[in-house]
Amino acid sequence: MEVKKSDDLKEPLLQHSNGVTIDMPRQINDKGRKSRTVKFKIREIKCASCATSIESVLVDLDGVENAMVSPLEGQAAIKYVPELVSAKQIKEAIEEAGFPVDDFPEQDIAVCRLRIKGMMCTSCSESVEHAIQMVDGVKKAVVGVALEEAKVHFDPNLTDTDHIIKAIEDAGFGADLISSGNDVNKVHLKLEGLNSFEDATFVQSFLELAQGVSHVETDLTEKKVTVSYDPNFTGPRTIIKHIEGASHGPKNYRASLYIPPRRRETERMQETRMYRNQFLVSCLFTVPIFFFSMVLPMLPPYGNWLDYKIHNMLTIGMLLGWILCTPVQFIVGRRFYVGSYHALRRKSANMDVLVALGTNAAYFYSVYVAIKALTSDTFEGQDFFETSPMLISFILLGKYLEVLAKGKTSDALAKLTDLAPETAHLLTLDGEGNVISEMDINTQLLQKNDIIKIVPGEKVPVDGIVIDGQSHVNESMITGEARPVAKRLGDKVIGGTMNENGCLLVKVTHVGSETALSQIVQLVEAAQLARAPVQKLADQISKFFVPMVVAAAFITWLGWLIPGVAGLYPKHWIPNVMDEFELALQFGIAVLVIACPCALGLATPTAVMVATGKGASLGVLIKGGNALEKAHKVKTVVFDKTGTLTVGKPDVVSAVLFSKFSMEEFCDMATAAEANSEHPIAKAVVEHAKRLRQKFGSSNEHVAEAKDFEVHTGAGVSGKVGDKIVLVGNRRLMQAFHVPVGSEVEDYISKNEQLARTCVLVAIDGKVAGAFAVTDPVKPEARIVVSFLCSMGITSIMVTGDNWATAHAIAKEVGIKEVFAETDPIGKANKIKELQLEGMSVAMVGDGINDSPALVAADVGMAIGAGTDVAIEAADIVLIKSNLEDVITAIDLSRKTISRIRLNYVWALGYNILAMPIAAGVLYPFTGIRLPPWLAGACMAASSLSVVCSSLLLQSYKKPLHIKDS
Repeated sequence: MEVKKSDDLKEPLLQHSNGVTIDMPRQINDKGRKSRTVKFKIREIKCASCATSIESVLVDLDGVENAMVSPLEGQAAIKYVPELVSAKQIKEAIEEAGFPVDDFPEQDIAVCRLRIKGMMCTSCSESVEHAIQMVDGVKKAVVGVALEEAKVHFDPNLTDTDHIIKAIEDAGFGADLISSGNDVNKVHLKLEGLNSFEDATFVQSFLELAQGVSHVETDLTEKKVTVSYDPNFTGPRTIIKHIEGASHGPKNYRASLYIPPRRRETERMQETRMYRNQFLVSCLFTVPIFFFSMVLPMLPPYGNWLDYKIHNMLTIGMLLGWILCTPVQFIVGRRFYVGSYHALRRKSANMDVLVALGTNAAYFYSVYVAIKALTSDTFEGQDFFETSPMLISFILLGKYLEVLAKGKTSDALAKLTDLAPETAHLLTLDGEGNVISEMDINTQLLQKNDIIKIVPGEKVPVDGIVIDGQSHVNESMITGEARPVAKRLGDKVIGGTMNENGCLLVKVTHVGSETALSQIVQLVEAAQLARAPVQKLADQISKFFVPMVVAAAFITWLGWLIPGVAGLYPKHWIPNVMDEFELALQFGIAVLVIACPCALGLATPTAVMVATGKGASLGVLIKGGNALEKAHKVKTVVFDKTGTLTVGKPDVVSAVLFSKFSMEEFCDMATAAEANSEHPIAKAVVEHAKRLRQKFGSSNEHVAEAKDFEVHTGAGVSGKVGDKIVLVGNRRLMQAFHVPVGSEVEDYISKNEQLARTCVLVAIDGKVAGAFAVTDPVKPEARIVVSFLCSMGITSIMVTGDNWATAHAIAKEVGIKEVFAETDPIGKANKIKELQLEGMSVAMVGDGINDSPALVAADVGMAIGAGTDVAIEAADIVLIKSNLEDVITAIDLSRKTISRIRLNYVWALGYNILAMPIAAGVLYPFTGIRLPPWLAGACMAASSLSVVCSSLLLQSYKKPLHIKDS
């Protein structure tokens, strides 16, 4: 299958029926401003004077460069500067002039990805999502708490990435731009000779005029330039030469490749280092407090000095606790105050609010006790100065371990990214194909149509086509298939795969983001960002969770304080060093900090991250949590025949004549008619006809061209070859054109169909001239896969456009009982809808192109045999290699992941259901067991860690079925 062209990838997200379009921004040199052209459909333009009045209104607007209005078509094309005026203001100006505008052009949608800092739980991600969606012009925003990223679709006429980042920062979170819409292909270069602002402006302007360059960003302080380009027109080496060509007079500019550090890894390391350092600083104060408060008092006489009174009832121990606790509470714990402030300002609550409430309650009550002791000579009270720092220390330790564990959830993606080698052997060839020179260059400097050499034991740097040599290539790192694949002249090779035993010369066809490896990474990243429907439960709970916890903590405090003051429980329940208020306060704080919603918010995204990464390493690309969740419900799998259950490489086994035409003439007619068809059977017929032509006639390669060529979906093709009308197809095509099919032809068809062969009839001028019998062998694993699906409780059905007899013969061979044959692509989709109406959850397995209507109609669409075409939009799951066993892998991985998510919810919810009553002191009257607040904080941290570690167990997933090819 062919890789999608870059033009397809640049199609706008939303299309409008009225054909209103906006050109993408193009940098102009005039004043360095970007101009954009917008087109509107305007009603009630009655004459040329109406058009003139609209033009005069528009030209008066500040920022509009020119406006042209067509009174005949009722359209306006306006060139404007977005910095000065927006498309919305232009539209409003036209409407104020008394002319209705049909629709506002929203299809010019830009996409950006942002790294979000400071998210703790699901409520944080919801807050970020809400803040982004409130920005005028944002169409859609998805925020992933586990991936710590946001993907935003916005209208560049109304807003930009700076406004979106500002909105996120106003909501109390950090944000950095990872990529924007024009980052499809970009190169980072280090510049020499750049000494002034004028130099930077000159180089930028010079680059913007270069063919294929779409966007240029210059950083004068770092002397770097980032260039976004179209790989069909230019490449990194051409851009470097262009920069050097900008040298003039004494000014010499040189450029070299600059590889920026990986932001995700760098930020992950910084975050890990931050939590570790904060934890260590916290421990610096917490360990002495713990020692003075809990260890020394139990070791008389060593701890007696702590009871020495400095003034009135204020002891050394109390003063030391106050001094050591304060830096932890207000310096190390500042992050909780900041987080709480922003959360409450957003009218929401998160973990920071709970921690801030708990630690403040303990700290300020202790301060009250210390001040009372300082001013009174009779007051005796117990401080909780050890509670606050110990609580903060355990929470920071938990976050540190959680960040470490979360880093491992994206290991599979990191391994995929690292597959491409750093260097490549670039060859220069002369006109006759002889090698003139060879040099090693960075893989990022490769351009389309380059010739590279891949020696044994080296990785293929980018996608390409073999032009010389032969070898075996291990594609397991991309497809999961361990068996080496033979590569010869004309075969495709995929970047990141390993060349085993031969030397290959490869012509580069895809670079940068267009390579199969890059598209796999993009799909997996998108999948990890997508929110699974099962996560809605956590989202709903988290909205009410924190207020409920605060209420529960307050009720717990009152529930212990009032009976204690009223003497409703025995005095010996109260520890010697406390009173009723202090005991009640400890229970209340314990409830506050133990019931954290973090574990709940991590239950789904961490499992989805690990599962999608693991799936990608096995050659199964699952496009997000939605597809992952739907796949586990599948009870019926619908298989296409050609290329799915069969090998997909049809071969002609016999050819017969039923007329006076010679075999040479018959072959020429069939070849001419089928030459323009892309169908696999058509290609097999053409190849066989050419071989027969050489056998029976001359070796003349000239093929007559068919006029009036037409494809009849699901039936065949027709055309005019010379003065003869030629039809090539099945029985249905013959019936449509009223061509009689005699008994001799019927017998031939019947005999071959019983052998699971497809008959291709060739009719010339209304009579069947001959036929080809085509066979497509069944995949060796098909029968085992159908049987295994049956053992999983899944029914298999075959839907094909082939004839009934062939379809039934194939179905019988693989063990499928229900067959729908002679079905066109729309019919396949309708059949799936019928099955869904019967209450079945249906998966469609097809080749991803002919079966796209059915793939979309199914609950889960699986594109099998996709090869390098990993960006099939119709499918929910892309199975990179053609092995049917991956259908089982996809469904089984989905089941295991959903099971793991449910287990994570049991961990998170079960923990809260069990821990909150214990923290509230339910067991205390009977067993004397109570949770001090610091221990409750440790338990809370452990719950999040247990959920992440539970998700990480999916890394050990093994395929349920692995068929060894004999």
